Amino acid sequence: MTDRTLTDRTLTEPEQTADWFRPALLIVTAITLLRWLLLAFDRTDLYVDESQYWLWGQEFAFGYYSKPPLIGWLIGAVTTLAGSDSPFWVRMPGAFLHGATALILGAWAARLYGARAAVLTAATYATVPFTALGSLLISTDTVMAPFFAAALYAHHRLAETRAPKFALWAGAAIGAAFMAKYAAIYFLIGVALAALRPQGRIGWRNAALLLLAFLVVISGNLIWNISHQFTTLSHTVDNVGWVRQDNPLAALNFASAAEFVLSQFAVAGPVIFAATLIAIRKLPIQAAFVIPPLLVVTVQALLGTAQANWAVAAYFAGIPLAIGLLQNRPRWLTASFAVNAVFCITLPLLTIFTWVQWQGAPLIERQLGRAAMSRQIIAIAHAQGNPPILADNRSVLADLFYTGQAEGVTIYAPRPKGRAQNHYEQRYPLPADLTGPLLWITKTAPACATATYALDATGGAYRKSGYVAYLVPAACANAQQ
Repeated sequence: MTDRTLTDRTLTEPEQTADWFRPALLIVTAITLLRWLLLAFDRTDLYVDESQYWLWGQEFAFGYYSKPPLIGWLIGAVTTLAGSDSPFWVRMPGAFLHGATALILGAWAARLYGARAAVLTAATYATVPFTALGSLLISTDTVMAPFFAAALYAHHRLAETRAPKFALWAGAAIGAAFMAKYAAIYFLIGVALAALRPQGRIGWRNAALLLLAFLVVISGNLIWNISHQFTTLSHTVDNVGWVRQDNPLAALNFASAAEFVLSQFAVAGPVIFAATLIAIRKLPIQAAFVIPPLLVVTVQALLGTAQANWAVAAYFAGIPLAIGLLQNRPRWLTASFAVNAVFCITLPLLTIFTWVQWQGAPLIERQLGRAAMSRQIIAIAHAQGNPPILADNRSVLADLFYTGQAEGVTIYAPRPKGRAQNHYEQRYPLPADLTGPLLWITKTAPACATATYALDATGGAYRKSGYVAYLVPAACANAQQ
């Protein structure tokens, strides 16, 4: 086949792929090693979510408050093997996981469009903006990525061969992806949509095997959710927001939907996102895995709000599709890699040269000052005889647990009023029978405060927060819960 087009015919004509792996591996390895080198000089604090994932990793469980457990397991394993809980080791898996994803997608692209497209796909995935950012931070998207990619490849082989082993492979892989982030469910939607075309059908028996393998892998998390009043599911519904509204159509937010769509040009890069949209117009089988995440999250943005990264699952299939369109358009490929290079170089440099400012504040202010604030709070606690610390903000709590891990401090969150609003309220609520002094980190001065301690938040995430440390009797704090 000399003219590669985005047709279903590519699904049934796999080509020789032996020539693509070595150059792709060299490119991806070089990028990954460079990212690790730059990460070693990263001067940013762990973000609130990263600190929370680290805390999860200190205790093995089949589920946690807001996410499935795989990210906690991964961080716990890596930091234990490394013998260090430093930000480098917490974040280190990110670059590796994205590198692995790039090679898996390269293998899929090789079967779809040939060796050249495979190398371009691996290089593109390894350098798109969301991968560049995901290699600096550890997130559930990053942990989900290689397993989602493996499921896509296995589904393709399953559609080609109808071999049951690929059904089990696809089910197990997407089960692992689901254990990282529930957005992996888009894959199952894609399988159903792909089956609307003869080339995408896998047979009822294989569909059952795929689903069985999926359920076996996620069974631990299902049981955990059942035994914990579906905590994680409830949090996911809270994120959707409009599900709990009486009339979600009453206030459609077209500006939010437009903002989300425009944000995708930054998430995947302008060339790749545009090429993905063009590529899915003819509805190739792979579009079944691209359209659901983009459509669902756009609707979510229309009905409320949506984060730019919520549709990342679309690009695991979208990038190979985009490369299938662009591989013979060198000018567009050059433009795409040039844009990607800007992100890949600029983002890690900003984490090193944190003094770079915009409008009088550090450009990456949200990533700074968290550990410094925690150290101030801990120092005040030590100076006052080490009373327990109460903080009513999730971000403050997250870093207090991380930074204060070896400081001998006791940390509490407010007691939940009804359903717990975060992991800390769920696991570390203020005991109702606590006595003695308590160091309370809050914005509003308690009437019963016996001492006040200013907190310096200059040049960091809490610069405008207004948090102050107050020494109060525990009974007084409990009375206000």
